[in-house]
Amino acid sequence: MATSSFHIASCDTKRATRWLRGSDMGSSSSSKVDLKSGLEECAVALSLFLNNKFTDALELLRPWAKESMYHALGYSTIVVLQAVMTFEQQDIQNGISAMKDALQTCQKYRRKSTVVESFSSFLSRGSLEQLSEEEMHAEICYAECLLQKAALTFVQDENMISFIKGGLKIRTSYQIYKECLSILHVMQKNKLEQEFFYEFEGGVKLGIGTFNLMLSLLPARIIRLLEFIGFSGNRELGLLQLREGASGRSMRSPLCCLTILGFHTYISLILGTGEVNVAEAENLLAPFLQQFPNVRLAQEIFRKCISVQEEWKQFHHLCYWELMWINVFQQNWMQAYYYSDLLCKESKWSKATYVFLKAAILSMLPEEDVLTTNENVVALFRQVDGLKQRIAGKSLPTEKFAVRKARRYSPSLPAPVKLVLPALEMMYVWNGFSIVGKREDLCENLLITVEKAEEALQNESFSDYSVDDECLVKLLKGCCLKNLQRPLQAELCFNHVKESEKLLKYDHYLVPFTLFECAFLHKSQGEIDKAIKDLETARNNYKDYSLESRLHFRIQAALHLWKKPSSD
Repeated sequence: MATSSFHIASCDTKRATRWLRGSDMGSSSSSKVDLKSGLEECAVALSLFLNNKFTDALELLRPWAKESMYHALGYSTIVVLQAVMTFEQQDIQNGISAMKDALQTCQKYRRKSTVVESFSSFLSRGSLEQLSEEEMHAEICYAECLLQKAALTFVQDENMISFIKGGLKIRTSYQIYKECLSILHVMQKNKLEQEFFYEFEGGVKLGIGTFNLMLSLLPARIIRLLEFIGFSGNRELGLLQLREGASGRSMRSPLCCLTILGFHTYISLILGTGEVNVAEAENLLAPFLQQFPNVRLAQEIFRKCISVQEEWKQFHHLCYWELMWINVFQQNWMQAYYYSDLLCKESKWSKATYVFLKAAILSMLPEEDVLTTNENVVALFRQVDGLKQRIAGKSLPTEKFAVRKARRYSPSLPAPVKLVLPALEMMYVWNGFSIVGKREDLCENLLITVEKAEEALQNESFSDYSVDDECLVKLLKGCCLKNLQRPLQAELCFNHVKESEKLLKYDHYLVPFTLFECAFLHKSQGEIDKAIKDLETARNNYKDYSLESRLHFRIQAALHLWKKPSSD
């Protein structure tokens, strides 16, 4: 996909400062900043940000953040991103304050009667003269700010009133984007020209594309409910809008690109089937790797990414997370422990998950190796329950899962009941088996580890956890065999789990997740009807189990890929 027409000048701090001092804005006494100047300087700030010069970008935008809509949008977005990365309460409050100021700044440029309120009447008069170019951009900026403020509201406050207010903000943002899309279509049809039409177009494509893409991931019954109140989620439309936005010359082109990349490399993996479109991701990334060389350095190896910048340590944490999983996939347990320990010490995103992962990884090591770390595995598992948090009034599903698993180490029990292959179970939860499935050597090594655990279980005395542990091992073994193209053996493992359903006492999630794996096994053998039946059985016949919503997302993604209309 060509993105060569889009260009942001790379510049260092001194050049950006000279640009600011030499601009018309610097000598203006007006309370507003003209659209041209705002767009140009915001483009410079975006270039600084994408080259890891975060403070420089903020300082460039700060002086005019209460006067220019694009300065306000850019400044508040960086502050909000920092809040999301750190999860510090003060940073979250700073983000909400910055976004509130940004909304007020954008409001100054909007018509008194907004697009959502007046679009029908203004179209009926057949004229776009009532909405100036500046007012059109104000609507887009306002919608972006409103969406971000709603997201932060969910994080900051857990009461129902705040939740409803946040939902209304999201709906208003979506409605503004829809009306702006209608304006865009009218302008294109009538071949109306504006100096910065391409920037308005880029904003519309980013918003409409992202909304449609994200909403399309939701389970069918939720989509129908949202459609009733005016939302829609069309994945093809979303990707089309984002691809067109990424190929344009708008300032938002790299943001459209990053959204598609995030969908292909993270969202499809965690909430989808794991079938990632690597080819498109690489094609999209190529031109931006040339434009922002530090990104190329980051791509080459995560460790070098850590050395690129020191301003935002939170980006280091993303690298630690990836490096931890890379080592888990390769069963380099000491190195995986090293990165999990860094996450526990430095990141505040999900302490319960990080501590559980660290304990799970240590559980894979021989006892003598654990002693060299000076860690107490039982004590780590016992910390998990006290570290869980709530966002928007809800516990995080992965933290709830970790808390439930860690109960086997509760001090109320006569003695801890060791978890079986806890690191590989978490790897499965995060869809890691779909990644290693592309490497036969890794799958073979994982199968050896799983079969050793299977043999060890057979030599242990029966307990309340025996059936659950045996079924977990069978599910993991089946996944390995499926990846190794041994479908008959894989199916035997999966059937064992399904047949043991009524004997499970704790890990009831194993059966619906096993049905999901069976569906892909049948699909690979061309038995699409059987595959669909397994998916629908998993979706409709089971509820109130761990990670239920995550599985429903994956089922929805699979049904979408297989072009089978949902009957739910």
